[in-house]
Amino acid sequence: MDLEAIPGVGAKTAERLAELDDPERALRDGDVAAIARAPGISEGRAARIARGAIRRDHDDPGGFLGTDRANELYREALALFQERTVTDYAARRLETIYPSATESRIEEVREFATAAMDRDPDPAVRDALADVEPLDAPGDVRIRDRCLATGDAETYARAQEAIPEVSVELVDDARKLSELARGYATVVALDEDFTGVEVDGDVRVEPSALENPAEVVPERVLTFFARNRDSLRAATEVAQRAGIEVDCDLSALESSLDQLDDDGQVRGDEELDRLTTAVDDLDAAVSTAESVANDRLREAIEERDVTIEGADLLTLVERGAGVDSLLGRELADEYADAVAAARDHLVDALQLRDTESIARRTFPDEPTFPVERDESVVSRLREELTAARDRRATRRKRELAGELADARPAAEELVDAALDLDVELAVARFARDFDCTMPTLTSADEAPGFEIEGGRSPLLDVPFEAVEPVDYGVDGVTLLSGVNSGGKTSTLDLVALLVLLAHMGLPVPAEAARVERLAELHYHAKTQGTLDAGAFESTLREFGGLVTGVGEEGDGETPASARKLVLVDELESITEPGASAKIMAGILEALDERGATAVFVSHLAREIRAAADFDVQVDGIQAVGLEDGELRVNRSPVKGELARSTPELIVEKLAEDGDERSKAFYERLLTKFG
Repeated sequence: MDLEAIPGVGAKTAERLAELDDPERALRDGDVAAIARAPGISEGRAARIARGAIRRDHDDPGGFLGTDRANELYREALALFQERTVTDYAARRLETIYPSATESRIEEVREFATAAMDRDPDPAVRDALADVEPLDAPGDVRIRDRCLATGDAETYARAQEAIPEVSVELVDDARKLSELARGYATVVALDEDFTGVEVDGDVRVEPSALENPAEVVPERVLTFFARNRDSLRAATEVAQRAGIEVDCDLSALESSLDQLDDDGQVRGDEELDRLTTAVDDLDAAVSTAESVANDRLREAIEERDVTIEGADLLTLVERGAGVDSLLGRELADEYADAVAAARDHLVDALQLRDTESIARRTFPDEPTFPVERDESVVSRLREELTAARDRRATRRKRELAGELADARPAAEELVDAALDLDVELAVARFARDFDCTMPTLTSADEAPGFEIEGGRSPLLDVPFEAVEPVDYGVDGVTLLSGVNSGGKTSTLDLVALLVLLAHMGLPVPAEAARVERLAELHYHAKTQGTLDAGAFESTLREFGGLVTGVGEEGDGETPASARKLVLVDELESITEPGASAKIMAGILEALDERGATAVFVSHLAREIRAAADFDVQVDGIQAVGLEDGELRVNRSPVKGELARSTPELIVEKLAEDGDERSKAFYERLLTKFG
């Protein structure tokens, strides 16, 4: 795969993506989590790369969103889904779903969304998802107590790349290998030439070490699982609660994770714990044992009456003997008992086994007072215990790393499945929250335009339950009329929203919907105020490019590859009402000649219809009347009927309620509305 062929991927990004285990699969599946594992690529960047890869795979030229308002509405729709995610990953992954004109892409997402709508958004699953995060591959593992050794430059380079966590040293002979062994706890020689060489220290000849890094640096595997332990445990709970099938023994994975602490050290091993405690408590245990001996000996001395004859005393003095000699002569048994108690305490306190004989030499047999440790013996005991601890830790690390190394692909699959479930649940929640259905997308040889039954917009600033359903359909060029605040713009928003969602492959908030498959959506929002000459000219140029890009003049049909839906909200505000009506009539004529589908919201429907040289379809959002000063409206546009204005309704009400003299005046005004 040519990674640089993906839109937005340059040479440097392609190099980073190439470091992934399977970049083609990640890009093909739009796997944002996997793409984000590439060095230096954030989740946001990964989502953009995934979207570009999807477009390339489906030969999707893009450009469906033809205007700023269309793009803005897409972002608002996307936000509704993202608000229903639990993880940041799912929110990013949803950004890979975009409105497209390409049938294969739409069908791909429709298949996903249809399955997602059957998911049960169980609150317990969502709670578990809160702790699921994309797996982090730690790059800061550094091991300083071991090194790799080789005499070959090529092997040296391969070793540095394959196992960067440890130092790699060039050695020429056994002497230099011996020097390394004095500086490192373990030396792994990579050359077979070193087989049989005898040097002091822990030197292992392992020519195949580079093919199995976990044997040399088990910390690489253990740190990965330790750093990601919370996410893996949460993903395990998600899989169990949601019934996700993954190629992973969840019980075995949980058992292995229980054997790791936060720093990637092995825990739960009684022998390792014993040795670790012995090393940590050695000094304190020796001091306590020393106190035990001295306390017992002092007590024995205090309780004993010692009588020395003059001749004996003279003999001791002549021999240069001191108190120790006297102690040995008169209290030998008591001293032996005190030292034995100290030795037993030291052995018991540290739970010593293989090193018991060394520990018992900590206190000398020759009587002294006070009793003092033999520091050389204590140092030897510390060295032996530390070496035993490190050997045990290394062996357990290798054993556990061996188990977990094989489980890493399944662990990644487990977390990815949980994160992808969050995306599915967001779609399921959207569909349930807004009473959605999957729309029908019509092909080029089927009915053009759109048809909406019971559509309700979730973008309105009212509770969704309070939104009145709208039925509306258009199959050509149409003017939509209606009173102020009657719902014309919200109807246009609803149409655009349903068209966007349908072309994203997602469910729509309606009882039923049929949408023509389009190449582009052009939604022109209401202009604020009259435009100056330059802005007015720019707007006309925009519409000129739009109408000339829809089919060919006079053919009456537009190929599917060029079909556009044009939605325009009150274009008349760009200039004077009289000129606006003529301009809009001309635009509608051009769109009609090209067989386009368009809905223009306007208060000048009567004037536009009079200026147009074809029979313009006019629909109206009809006001039912005034009630307590509030306008009552039928939100579903009525086909072929021009909506009455609010002033007309007020005049009509006054004509009905006025006295005889004023009634004639209001009726006269009413005739002016035609």
